[in-house]
Amino acid sequence: MEFNPGKHIFKSPKVHAVINEAIAFLNQTPIYQLPSPESFIGTGVYCLYYLGKYDIYKKIADANMTECNHPIYVGKAVPKGWRTARTGSEEDATLAQRLREHSRSIKQGSGLDVNDFKCRFMILNGEESSMITIVEAALIRKYRPLWNTIVDGFGNHDPGSGRYDQAKSEWDILHPGRSWAEKLKGKSPNLEGIKIKIKKALE
Repeated sequence: MEFNPGKHIFKSPKVHAVINEAIAFLNQTPIYQLPSPESFIGTGVYCLYYLGKYDIYKKIADANMTECNHPIYVGKAVPKGWRTARTGSEEDATLAQRLREHSRSIKQGSGLDVNDFKCRFMILNGEESSMITIVEAALIRKYRPLWNTIVDGFGNHDPGSGRYDQAKSEWDILHPGRSWAEKLKGKSPNLEGIKIKIKKALE
């Protein structure tokens, strides 16, 4: 039998319709100061918005002054055990925890004030949790958030003892201060090069 890759390609307009529906829902959710006002149960997708005075992010802040429509970062919080297809706990508060982690990173990062950040999020539990990664990717494609596409490293975690030979991320060069990142000993990216890249991206 002659091989025909076309026979293996699945397409469905329903996929795009569901993703667009999810994004539209997310964009109508309430906006909060980062982190969320209280803990809650759930996993899902979230957006962070910047409204501060850090010069290099001025265009982003200006765009968000009237309404938060330009996220600086998009992220996800998947159920515990999702990589092994295990069912997550009904008490899984991963999304709230992730927002608190980001709040701590921003508080430690030089040049940033956590009060200048707002967030919105969408809880995807049960069957809907299988959409988390797909919706996150669609949001990144749609909005091209700076900390997802141009400046890497904001969502990084402490690599742990014995793994500090890695280089600092671009985010940690731009906003130094995270205690674990200061332990990294690898060759770091150039600060001026990062700033030039950001300016070009925001032109």
